[in-house]
Amino acid sequence: MHPTNTSGMPFDDVRGLFRTLPGPDEFAVAAVRARNRELTKPVGSLGELETIVEWLAAWQGSPKPAVRRPLVVVFAANHGVASHGVSAYPQAVTRQMLENFAAGGGAINQICAAYDLGFKVFDLALDLPTGDITREPALDEKSCVATLAFGMEAIAGGTDLLSIGEMGIGNTTVAAAVYAALYGGPVEQWVGNGTWGAKAANGGAEGITRKIEAVKAALAFHADALDDPLEVLRRLGGREIAAAAGAILAARLEHIPVVLDGYVVTAAAAVLHAVDPSSIDHCLAGHVSAEGAHAQVLERIGKKPLLSLGLSLGEGTGAALAAGIVKAAAACHGEMATFKQAGVSGPV
Repeated sequence: MHPTNTSGMPFDDVRGLFRTLPGPDEFAVAAVRARNRELTKPVGSLGELETIVEWLAAWQGSPKPAVRRPLVVVFAANHGVASHGVSAYPQAVTRQMLENFAAGGGAINQICAAYDLGFKVFDLALDLPTGDITREPALDEKSCVATLAFGMEAIAGGTDLLSIGEMGIGNTTVAAAVYAALYGGPVEQWVGNGTWGAKAANGGAEGITRKIEAVKAALAFHADALDDPLEVLRRLGGREIAAAAGAILAARLEHIPVVLDGYVVTAAAAVLHAVDPSSIDHCLAGHVSAEGAHAQVLERIGKKPLLSLGLSLGEGTGAALAAGIVKAAAACHGEMATFKQAGVSGPV
C-alpha cells in the first residue's frame, strides 16, 4: 500500500513563488564589464574571478557588486531512515556536532573565521526525525511547506552573499533517494560512501549496501508519486533539504547570490531545477564533492563547480571556501585602481 496525502494543503503557494522570481540585471553586468576594461590589468587576466563579479552584479542587481555581509547557514536535521544502519555514526552525532559548532570546534568555524564570514546554525526539530522513507513519507505536505518557509526566514538578518550547508546523520541516503527519483538509473549510481568514508573497512561495505537497499525500498514504496519534484522533496528528502530549498528561493526574491555546498545541499537545488531550471540561475556551485555522484548532478543542473578539493564533509565547508574566493573577486573589482587613477598607461 502506498502513502496518500492527508494534509489537504497543496504546494500551490510554493509553485506560485516560481512565477515571481526576478531575473538577472543585465544593466549591472554591462557596468561591471565597462569598469573591468578600465582596471589596471589586461581584460580577462583574472580569469574566473571576472566571471564571478559579473554573476554577483547580475543577482545583487548592482553595478557595483560587493560582499560586505557574507553569511554561511547550516541547516541540521535527523532522519528516520537512519534506523536502517545507513550511517557509520549514531543519530546523536547531529546534535553533538551542533554543540561543537556552537563551541567553535568545527571545520566550518575555522573557515568562517579565516574568511570573516557570518555563521548561523538552524536546528530543524532534531528530536523529531523525519519519517522512515522506506515505509512512509519523510514529511507531510504541511510540514514540508512549513520547513520551506522556515528556510526562507534564514536570511531575515540580511546578507549580500548566502552560502548554504547542512548537517544530519543519514542525509546522504535521502539525498541519493532524491537524485534517483529525479533522474532515474541504477540506485548504485547515486549512493556514495557517506560517513563510511573511502574505505570499506569497519563494516563500510555492509553499510553502503544498507544505504542502497534503503533507497531502493523508498523508491518502490513511493513509486506512484514521484513525478512531481515537490513530492519527491517531501516524501524522500529531509528538513535540511527543504529548508535549503526555501533559502535558495528567498535569496532569489531578495537579490542575494547563493553559493551551494556539496552533495546534500545540491539535492535542494536539483528539486528546484526540476520545477523550473531558471530558478537556480543565481546559484554558484562552491565545489564538487567527493561524495557519490555529485559531479553528475552538477552537470545535470548546469553548474560548473568553483573548487575541486576532494571534500565530502558537508557543514558548508566547500561553500564557505568558495565564498572567500567570491569576496576576493568582488574586492579586486571594486577596489583596484583604474588606469587613470593609478597613472598607468592603458592598452594601445
